[in-house]
Amino acid sequence: MEQANEGKPLTVTVDGVAYHRIPIKTHVVMRDDVLLDVITRYASDVVRDGDVFFVTEKIVGITQGRAFPLDEIQPRKLAVTLSKYVTKTSHGIGLGIPETMEMALRECGTPRILFAAAVAAVTKALGRRGDFYRIAGPKARAIDGPTKNTIPPYDSQVVLGPDRPDGVAADVKAALGKSIDVLVVDINDFGGNILGSTAARSVDDLMVRVLKDNPLGQDRQSTPMGVIRRA
Repeated sequence: MEQANEGKPLTVTVDGVAYHRIPIKTHVVMRDDVLLDVITRYASDVVRDGDVFFVTEKIVGITQGRAFPLDEIQPRKLAVTLSKYVTKTSHGIGLGIPETMEMALRECGTPRILFAAAVAAVTKALGRRGDFYRIAGPKARAIDGPTKNTIPPYDSQVVLGPDRPDGVAADVKAALGKSIDVLVVDINDFGGNILGSTAARSVDDLMVRVLKDNPLGQDRQSTPMGVIRRA
């Protein structure tokens, strides 16, 4: 049965075409779960030829062992200092706490984060926003910090973006065995990015607009994957 998450429409229209966004509910995915096993278990009976299947970068990162409890992360002084200058927004914590900033320093390298911070300090004073993440790159943007509405135990963990997301998308497509495209997505209630894909760039750009209000929800829905289907 096609059913949207509460507060999210099942169908949206983009460029005159209507699309269903069908969330797929799972158990709470843990570090010792095998991603392809989880996906085939819950999605095989939902996905049809011609669909676009999408999975959140968070459960990909979790199953790759890239989720870290806060108490296991020891931020250096530089991380504490830099995190104080990150603007907190309704998008989420981002790198605004020492633990997420520490993981950004590890993931992206100290020189790159320092350069991004220096440029952002100048351009922010001139009224321009977003340069820090543009320079720090997709690995920094994909770091997911803990929030109160996140399903435990990830309400007290930092999850890094996935390794080889294009490869993961290709593996998922092969595992599902259908004529589909697969996306690894980083989405929230304010938009998103495609991190890995088996589709053409034009399809990725279209799917970002189809998913822009995050049909998977931003609370405790436990729907880390879904299907996009022409209505």
